Formats: sequence, C-alpha cells, structure tokens
Amino acid sequence: MIEIDIRPTVANDLSRLMGFDHSIASESVWQLELRREPGQAIASFREVRLPRSITIEYPHNPFALADDWVRKSMMYTGLVGQEPVGYISLLERGAASVVWVTDLVVNVTHRRKGVGSALLSAAQDWAGNRSHRRLILEMQSKNLPAVRLAQKFGYEFCGYNDHYYNNQDVALFFSRNIK
Repeated sequence: MIEIDIRPTVANDLSRLMGFDHSIASESVWQLELRREPGQAIASFREVRLPRSITIEYPHNPFALADDWVRKSMMYTGLVGQEPVGYISLLERGAASVVWVTDLVVNVTHRRKGVGSALLSAAQDWAGNRSHRRLILEMQSKNLPAVRLAQKFGYEFCGYNDHYYNNQDVALFFSRNIK
C-alpha cells in the first residue's frame, strides 16, 4: 500500500489537478427504468453489464476548477510524495447540515490504490468535526467505480436526477449519516 498524505488544496495544486485524466472506464452501468402509471411513477435501477468497456467523460469542466475551488467549503488534495494524485471537493448546503461531495477525482496512474478512500475518509472527518449530520455523494449512473466506493463506505442510494449534468447524464445520489 502506498503512503497517501491528505491536505487542504492550495492554489499551486490547481494546474496539476486540472491536468488529470478525469474520464473513467466502466464495464457496467446503473440503468434507470422509469414507468409511469396513473397516480404513480416507479423508478428502478439495475446494474447492467456492458458488452465492452466504455470511457465516460467527466461531467464537469475540469478547467473551471481554478475558478470554482474558492466557492467550495473545503477541497482536499491527496499526495504521494510531493505529487498531487487526487482531490475531493466539498460543499456545505443549507440549514439541514449536509455536505455534498461534488468532485472526487483520482489520476489514472493512482486509481485503485486507496487514494479515493483516503480522500473520502478525510471528507467524512472534516464534516463530522464541523457537526454536519450527512454526507451526500453525487455521481454519474455510468460511474460504477464511484458506486462501488460509495457502497464500500456504507453509503446508501437516496435518489437520482434524470438530466442533472450538462451532458444530460443521470446523477445518482448516495448518502450516509456522519454521527
């Protein structure tokens, strides 16, 4: 296992973070089935294995990161040695004491090595220390690695938005109580 240091993001990190390959590869997706009947709407998701792996483009503009990071409540960078290898963006929302994870990105060369887990753990600690009650993760329905990470950490599916992202992808929401 590699040693991963987590620290608050600084302005000097941004150009490297924007340069990451933000796309992901997936062999499966969570497919939405929406049925409307008089007096009800029924939504269900099921994992569907694809005939081949697909590359999924990141739903946010990574080059807007330099402008966007100052509007975040907190942003952490994961480092291996002095090299930034991942980041997580957090946004406090409303009186409900909820923190949203709006971005969780690990550079391709360091994926599946614990960086995403370390960043998510840091986010949970930060939210708990600020007395927040819930953490919510948002992700594309095609991003099976993110779904698996959420499930590994005990997050539960709590909703979706059919055309959430600019590219019209479905967003999935997973949440977990902090305390």
